[in-house]
Amino acid sequence: MNPSGDIAGEGAAAAQEAAPGATGAPSDALHELRDAMRQFAAERAWEPFHTPKNLAMALAGEAGEVIEHFQWLTAEQSMALPPASREEVAFELADVLLYLVRLGDVLGIDLADAARRKMVLDAQRYPVERARGRADKHDRL
Repeated sequence: MNPSGDIAGEGAAAAQEAAPGATGAPSDALHELRDAMRQFAAERAWEPFHTPKNLAMALAGEAGEVIEHFQWLTAEQSMALPPASREEVAFELADVLLYLVRLGDVLGIDLADAARRKMVLDAQRYPVERARGRADKHDRL
């Protein structure tokens, strides 16, 4: 929704409907993961190591491991991974998600709420009528 209260494009309405305070399975799942990661770290007394800097660096490292699976593949090959590679990518993506959830927790950021707010902002920056079928950054539309 833009400042005047009008919907900025497709996707904005859905994001606005799921705005802060909304409940649903994705947010619940993120909270469950957050709580499980919090407990996992506490049981191992890892809290002193789970600083924002360390978690951000670990997150970047895991994202790099995702990238390794796609390096040198064609676009077509990347869309048709063999089952074993797909499973490896799934676990690397899980690592990225878990570090992201833990980082959000340590910083006190509700990731589901932040994502909903970001989707509203992106709907304003990338209105359907100007962005459909284009890969340009919002300031070049």
